[in-house]
Amino acid sequence: MMRRLAAGLAAAALGATMVATAASPALADDPGLDPDVAGGRTSLHLDASPEPAWRGKPITLSGKLSVQCDADYISGLVSVHHADTCKKQERWHRLAWKRVVILFQPAGSGKWEYVDTVRTSGKGYFSTKVPARTSGTWRAVFEGARWLSPSEGTDWLKVIGHRR
Repeated sequence: MMRRLAAGLAAAALGATMVATAASPALADDPGLDPDVAGGRTSLHLDASPEPAWRGKPITLSGKLSVQCDADYISGLVSVHHADTCKKQERWHRLAWKRVVILFQPAGSGKWEYVDTVRTSGKGYFSTKVPARTSGTWRAVFEGARWLSPSEGTDWLKVIGHRR
């Protein structure tokens, strides 16, 4: 906590909006580092389209991953404090280069099936295409990261057309 406070004060004194710290790998992997930091609240949105989808045709799973601007969070080795990188009046800031796992649960099933793992773009968006098989729920999961809470988004998609 003291390191973050000192880095924030140094940035404020220099008029900087972002402080990059070159932490050693041992320091970065220390599970005891800043145990009082709960992490930034994240939000993951998912959209499966087109709706309804034709069986066998490709569907697009797209979305965005964001972190709430009013909370401190740390992205990699770059410490970002409050609204320093958020534009005025911006409540959420999109997260770049984070891993998102795509899962599918067919209607009537209680099991989630792994489909794909994608990364968000530099602007926090992700997208992948998969063939439509059956109606069900699509789920995107961000498992969290250091100082970032996990989040997930779901979307129900109806698949129409004859089985072959």
